[in-house]
Amino acid sequence: MNKLHLVLSATLTLIFWLSILGTNLAASAGTMAEIQQRGYLNMAVKDNLRPLAFRDAQGNLQGLEIDLAKQLANDLLGKAEAVKLQPVANSDRLPVVYNQQVDLAIARVTATESRSRIVSFSVPYYYDGAAIITKNSSLRELKDIGKSKIAVLNNSSTISYLKYFTPSAELVSVNSYAQGREKIENNQVDAFAADVSVLTGWVQAYPQYRILPIKLSAAPLSVVMPKGLQYDELRRKVNEAIARYTVTGWLRQRIEYWGLQ
Repeated sequence: MNKLHLVLSATLTLIFWLSILGTNLAASAGTMAEIQQRGYLNMAVKDNLRPLAFRDAQGNLQGLEIDLAKQLANDLLGKAEAVKLQPVANSDRLPVVYNQQVDLAIARVTATESRSRIVSFSVPYYYDGAAIITKNSSLRELKDIGKSKIAVLNNSSTISYLKYFTPSAELVSVNSYAQGREKIENNQVDAFAADVSVLTGWVQAYPQYRILPIKLSAAPLSVVMPKGLQYDELRRKVNEAIARYTVTGWLRQRIEYWGLQ
């Protein structure tokens, strides 16, 4: 099977799964004109990924992505409150846009070539990437890793970066972040590697941990937007707004506020 057939097969498979997932929300997506007439944005978000998007002690949604959702509502509709935030599972982040159940999704989605065949992506609002977290005081920089044991999620893309940047390290597979932390606490590994956005939330919850000051990779997080000519104005306004937030420094200020690298 040649490369074209493989790409076509993968795309058709993705379309199939998108068509049957994301069924927990009633269809409510619109063009820019329809959104303005309606008076609010329907936005898919996460609610368990501190500091990107999480619930505070009072149950209110907080985080960088929540700030961005409200800022977009303010720019597109004139008020930050003109947005309905709808928490979704990871598996539903693309389907709810593809199936026109929300207008947009800001839910820690990495823009990739394969995904861009199905949905559109905004210009990036944050560059995530793999990093290493530890509480071992002797590990200060990447060069200190040596033959240390590093826990990493099974089948994670982070594995290839670790093999490249820390070739002497012993990699230990784990099934979850909780299991990774458990192995560090039990002195079974020296560190854990995962996406820096998630590890930042870990450090905020457990201050005894530190993230080593280098990313092993870079992955653009973008707003998920629908394809189709009828959504051109919506996509243009979202892209112009995010570009403006970058130029004015608003995005950097919010990224720093939430403790992200």
